[in-house]
Amino acid sequence: MIYEDEGYLLSKRKFRENANIINVFTSKYGKMSGIVYGGNSRKIRNYLQISNKIFIFYTAKNENKIGYFKTELIKPVSPKYFNDKRRTTTLLSLTSLLSLLLPDLQPNNKIYISLEKLIENFNYDNWPLLYIFWELNLIKELGFDPNFKDISKNFVSKNNLVKLNIDGINYIIPTFILTNTIPETYENSLIKKSLIFTRSLMSNKFFLPNNLILPRTRVLLESYFN
Repeated sequence: MIYEDEGYLLSKRKFRENANIINVFTSKYGKMSGIVYGGNSRKIRNYLQISNKIFIFYTAKNENKIGYFKTELIKPVSPKYFNDKRRTTTLLSLTSLLSLLLPDLQPNNKIYISLEKLIENFNYDNWPLLYIFWELNLIKELGFDPNFKDISKNFVSKNNLVKLNIDGINYIIPTFILTNTIPETYENSLIKKSLIFTRSLMSNKFFLPNNLILPRTRVLLESYFN
């Protein structure tokens, strides 16, 4: 088995003295896992950072054994935001979510394109709103669509929030999510309420039913919008 592709580094962990096992979300093959020998060397370690875009050359003897990566840097992402705790935590949050929720070797072009678009627009001032819509798209592409379009536009809003029952569970949802519009102005409290909603939805639909633990970085992200 031989694959060549590009993708984003989702996770890595040390394997033996000078190697890493990494997860990469690739454009053609979905999430892939493999060993990077020399991954702890200075040269490779400097660019083998979470969320960086890399080129991978993957070889494996068969589908039942873990394969090996040769990697090259395509575009640094995480180093741009080392001094920005909010953006750094967001990158760690989204890569952790993808690492946990994506199945192995199942391509999902829509999720990949949405990730690319989010990273391209990460310097915009309204990036937190873009991230919220990215999570909503992830939820939809993973198999659960809340069908907000089917909700009457005559819903009652209180302080730009709507109480809505989804599959027997009550959620507090900011109205901009229901109308699928990005507000021109917003406060941190609105972002936090939005993050609480998407986190609760992911927990109830994906994490709790599969006995998965929500990434700590995803919980931490909410604390930056108090």
